[in-house]
Amino acid sequence: MCKRDSGSSDAATTLLALNHLWQLGWDEDRIAALGLRLGADVPVFTRGRAAFAEGVGEKLTPVDIPEPWYLVVVPQVLVSTAEIFSDPLLTRDSPAIKVRTVLEGDSRNDCQPVVERRYPEVRNALILLNKFVSARLTGTGGCVFGSFPNKAEADKVSALLPDHLQRFVAKGSNISMLHRKLETLV
Repeated sequence: MCKRDSGSSDAATTLLALNHLWQLGWDEDRIAALGLRLGADVPVFTRGRAAFAEGVGEKLTPVDIPEPWYLVVVPQVLVSTAEIFSDPLLTRDSPAIKVRTVLEGDSRNDCQPVVERRYPEVRNALILLNKFVSARLTGTGGCVFGSFPNKAEADKVSALLPDHLQRFVAKGSNISMLHRKLETLV
């Protein structure tokens, strides 16, 4: 029961669709500014390209990153974002993460220890996936994922996981499918 930023993605998709359907002609900056009023993550989805986010999510630096295959495990638990952000043990004074650090593959998720402590289903999925690949938490959770150089390797590890674990394999992309489609309609 992983959110996968669905609310922010849905909001951005709606804004982009209305801009197209109503032929408003708004540029990305205007749509992103409106999106920020709806939620911190909305601007990254309105722009539809891989980016490094700073601030509350409104300061975006486009990045060109590898597009690996991902194995995403979906523990059967709904993680409360509000609960995670209000947890007194959430690190609040971490040094800022730099774009270069992320591009070199060295980053962290301060929410992960809190989610692991509060949600044993997520912790167990991380432990299991870590047996095969470096596993990480998606945002505030509750999905966990690992990256692979090709689909065959992701599928191989997926087949080794217990049947009761919901999961899927997906290809990373620097440009969203929605933006690819909108570009063909222009």
